[in-house]
Amino acid sequence: MSKTINLVKLSVGTETVKNLADWQVSPMTQTRDGLPRHITRMWPKRGEELLNGGSIYWVIKGVILCRQRVLRLDEVTGADGIRRCAIVSDPQLVPVAATPKRAFQGWRYLQTTDAPPDLSQARPHDDALPPELQAALANIGIL
Repeated sequence: MSKTINLVKLSVGTETVKNLADWQVSPMTQTRDGLPRHITRMWPKRGEELLNGGSIYWVIKGVILCRQRVLRLDEVTGADGIRRCAIVSDPQLVPVAATPKRAFQGWRYLQTTDAPPDLSQARPHDDALPPELQAALANIGIL
C-alpha cells in the first residue's frame, strides 16, 4: 500500500472560501461529470500517493483555510496542444485550522504530518472570520 501525500495550492484571486466554492461551480471549472477541477501544467509525479486519500489544501490570502479530497487526475489537452493535468476533487470544501503560508508558484507537496487539522463543522449562524484575522490569530497560536 502506498503512502498518502497532499498538495498545497494558492487560490489566486479568491478572497474567501465561499468565493472558491462559487468559482468551482461554474461550468468552465468542472468536469463533464460536474466535479470541480483545477488544471495545471505539471503532472504530479507522486500521483499514486495523492490518489491514496490525499487532498488539495487551498491557500487564500496567505492562509491555508480549506481542503478538498483529490478523486482523480485527468489528462487535458489545451487549445495550444499542450498536455496538462486536471486535478479533480470532491466538491466538499473542508475547513481546516488557519495556517499561514508564504506565496509560491504552482503547487507543492504537503506531508500528511504537516497538514493542518480539519475544523469541526461551523454552526449554521456562525460568521466566517476574515482570512487576515484568521492568519493573525494563527500566527499567535490562538487558531
